[in-house]
Amino acid sequence: MTAVQPRPAARPGGRRGGGSGSGRGGSRALNALLGLLLAAGAVGLQTFALTENDTGAPLTYTGAKGQDVDARRFHVRLDSFTAAKAIRTSSVRTVETDNVFLVVNASAKSVLKPYHLGQPTLLTEDGHRFAATDRVESTATLAATWMQPDIWVSGRFFFEVPASALPGAKVVFGLPPSALVEPYQPEVEIDLGLDDKAARDLAAKPQDVYSIVKK
Repeated sequence: MTAVQPRPAARPGGRRGGGSGSGRGGSRALNALLGLLLAAGAVGLQTFALTENDTGAPLTYTGAKGQDVDARRFHVRLDSFTAAKAIRTSSVRTVETDNVFLVVNASAKSVLKPYHLGQPTLLTEDGHRFAATDRVESTATLAATWMQPDIWVSGRFFFEVPASALPGAKVVFGLPPSALVEPYQPEVEIDLGLDDKAARDLAAKPQDVYSIVKK
């Protein structure tokens, strides 16, 4: 007569005691599931780290002087630029510099809805960045004008920089800063096309006074 042993009761979690094949299979399945969850968690942490550190970087669309650069939400075209030693901002005010005022004439339009451009930056060949000068009121720049869908608007931006910043320089256009951090915000980077000789010539023969006074 064969004795029949009673089955042990199931433990919490559905795993039975003993060394049965089904128990070992369940254990393997549980371990595999835990492994997948740990791997997913690791990927999630890596993605979180990228979100914190990298997704704030802009999407940069590049072009050259005179080219219509499409940044998906807006288009920018750098039409021309010149150098000056002084900017006349009103009939009673002229700002001067011991460096160079770089005056950038640009045009822009939006794609789906109105936008303002932010003040651009000048990116030098060695990676330095110059903000647009605050010695000329922003209301006198293209940043004060609404970009409308499919309607080009034109205006100027002003930089005050040393002549050494001009060779290889690029102008970077984007949207104004926002309280909400938006990942992958578009920007347009346009090469001025200034080699060493062209930059020296530009800085050596600036206009005495560049006037923005409306006549």
